[in-house]
Parts: sequence; structure tokens; C-alpha cells
Amino acid sequence: MKKFKLTLIASTIGLLVACGGEPKSPNQTVASSAEKQVKEQSISEEQKLIEKARGIHERVIVLDTHHDFSVANFSEDKNYTMRLKSQVNLPKMDEGGLDVSWLIVYTGQKELNDAGYADAHKQAMKKFDAIHRLVNEIAPDQIELALTSDDVRRIVKSGKKVAMIGVENGYPVGTDIGNVKKFYDLGARYMSLSHNGHNQLSDSNTGDKDQKWLHNGLSDLGREVVAEMNKWGIMIDLSHPSEAANLETMALSKAPVIASHSASRAMYDHSRNLSDKELLAIKENGGVVQTVAFRSYIDGEKSKAFSDAKKKIYKEIADAQGFTILSSEDRKKLPAAEVAKYWDEYSKIRQQGQAQVDEVGKTIDQVNVADLVDHLDYMVKLIGLEHVGISSDFDGGGGVQGWNDASETFNVTLELVRRGYTEKEIGMLWSGNLLRVLDEVQSVAKELQSQ
Repeated sequence: MKKFKLTLIASTIGLLVACGGEPKSPNQTVASSAEKQVKEQSISEEQKLIEKARGIHERVIVLDTHHDFSVANFSEDKNYTMRLKSQVNLPKMDEGGLDVSWLIVYTGQKELNDAGYADAHKQAMKKFDAIHRLVNEIAPDQIELALTSDDVRRIVKSGKKVAMIGVENGYPVGTDIGNVKKFYDLGARYMSLSHNGHNQLSDSNTGDKDQKWLHNGLSDLGREVVAEMNKWGIMIDLSHPSEAANLETMALSKAPVIASHSASRAMYDHSRNLSDKELLAIKENGGVVQTVAFRSYIDGEKSKAFSDAKKKIYKEIADAQGFTILSSEDRKKLPAAEVAKYWDEYSKIRQQGQAQVDEVGKTIDQVNVADLVDHLDYMVKLIGLEHVGISSDFDGGGGVQGWNDASETFNVTLELVRRGYTEKEIGMLWSGNLLRVLDEVQSVAKELQSQ
């Protein structure tokens, strides 16, 4: 049985202190006694609920489908065996009872040409290498790479953590369709065709925002890649492509698909969220959408208020030190050699401002675990519980109040228990649905390979 520490939402349970002093009348004595009894009963009920949730969290396989990472954190001197500042690492996974981490081979993109593809491919290989270094050299006694659902169950039973690999952005495939099989052989078990920008395979969700398109869906090469992913058993991830591209993908795919980190567009209108049309198509396809704990996708207004407050604090510190905080567009223009240096300096600014940010956060209504589960509830009602899961997008911008790193993962289970989800249902949401899709995708692949 897995063990973990509980990092509870601050408001979950507190010490209720009875008022002191001499009673002024028998009626007040009775009232005080009754109030104390109610408070004690409230504490008792809360403790029972927490213990129930704790038991469920220990027994189910807790799987998060999207964790970005920096290759710099996968070296001998600095790695995930240590409690780093990253939202995900092995100590934090232990603390939060998180069993399975999908580590993401993400690459940004530049020009759609051979030079751009080659550079992205090189960066992708560095990330694959880093994951293999973690499981084979740095911490083979603590974490193991899984390629199938049976692997996941076996590794969890052994007491070790599980690593799985997803590819975010098909850009490093380039124009060589053989890279799909190469990524599969390296352990990739899902891939998104595009990211935040159209590429050689697919239009991006950014087109849903600005109504500018490159392919009006998938490119011819993108259609070939869909077939190739079906052939080798890589789940197709719909989280970043456009609505048109996603609908076309589902029409073409011979296997179920996933959305590795997305929320509901009906609940909050953001191009990165999935429309009801897409969600219903995922149900028809037999796939699963992993509800993402990303503030600006869950509730943009709440998110912006807190973000603006943080930016003001960081800017004041940066200005005092002569450091310029760049916009996302300006960051993209940085020479490759300067990117790491920029983020190191910006990280120091954020660390210096953390105490102020924490204080401001107490005064602002923030996006929290309950807001995340509101999106999950909506999608469960629309398409059925068997088509919904959970993800964080940690170390890639994800995190909400109450689930801001892997150490707080239990809080999601606690909220699900509060809303009446059963242990079986919680197991499906955390891992069962996703692993069922992986099984079906791999079964389809075996059939296609035998033809």
C-alpha cells in the first residue's frame, strides 16, 4: 500500500476552540454546551470524510497525464530525487500520493522548414534521453518507465513511482513519418499533432481565437501521421489542435483519442478548452478528456486578477534590479543561448517576491480545486464519467489553489469525495479511463500491424 503525507487545503479542518469565561445564566450554559456539541460533531464528520478520502486515495492508482520538465533537473547533481522547486519531483509525488507522472517531451517551434524541424528533433531527443536517464541511472530504485497499463499496475504494486512519456507538439516529427515509430520505440504513448501555433501537421487552437488558418484542419502529412500513430499504438492527443483539426482527427482515427490536459469551453470560453461538439465527439470515439488544473482555462477572470497582482510585485522587484520582464512574444525572439539565463534570472525575481505574492493571494478570490472539479462535473454530466479524467499541466503553467504541486494531489480526491463520487468512480477518473483508452489503442495497433 502506498504511503503519503496529507497536504490539505487550509480551510479543510481547523481547531475549534470553545469560549471561556463564567456563564451568566443557565440558558447561556445550555446554549454554550449545545454549540460546543455542534462544533465537536462538525469536527468528527470532517475527520471521517478526510479519513474516507485518504483510504480511497491510497487504494486507487493516481495518474496525472501532463508534467512538463526541464532537462536541467535530470542531472546527477540536480534531479527529481530531490525536493526541487519544480511542481513535480519524487519527494512531492510521495507527499501527495501521486503514483504516475506522464513526463512531456515538449518542443517549441519556429519556421516550418528542415532547419526548424531538425533543431526541434534534437531538443526532443534530449528530453527523451533525460527521462531514460532518470529511470535507468538516477533513480531506478524509485521510478520505472511504463509502456502499458499492465506495466503501470505492476510498478505501482512494487512500491515504485511510474513514469510515462507524452509528446507535446508533432513539430519535431518534421516531414519524416518514420519519426512516429522512433518516438514510440523511445516510449512515447501519446502525442499532440500541434501546440500553440499551426505546424506542418495540423492547425492549432490559436486559429479558433484569431480565425487564421493554415490547413483548415489537418494537412495531408497530418492525416498520414494519424494513421501511423494508430498503427504503432500512440494515443492521439487533442489538447492543442483546433476544433476543426480535432473533429477531422476523430473522424479518421481507428482508435480512441485523448485530450491530455483540457477543460470545458462551455464553462469558460478559451480556445484551449474543448467545445461541447468536440466533447460529444470524444464520447462517440470512446476517448477521454483529462480535466486540466490551469487557472486561465478554468476561470480567466479570477486568474487574471491574481496574475496581475503577481506581475505588479515581480515588476517592482525587477525594476529595482534593472531586469526586464519580457512578454511571451519577446521571449520567443531570444537567442537560444540566452533563454536559460533569462529564466534563471526571472526565477530569482519570483522567489524574492513569493512572500508578497502569498500575502496578496489571501486577499484575492483565486481559482481553486472546487473550480477545477466544476469543469469535471460538467463534462461528466455531458459525456459520461467513463470519458473524463484529471491532469495538472504542472511545470507548464498549471496549478490551482489547493493543487499547486504534486504534494497537494490528495486535495483533488478529497473534493471528489465531498461531491459524492464513489471509490470506483474516483479510480476511473484518476487512471482507469485513461488506461482503458491506452489498452484499446494498443489493441487496434496490433490488429493494424497484423494486416
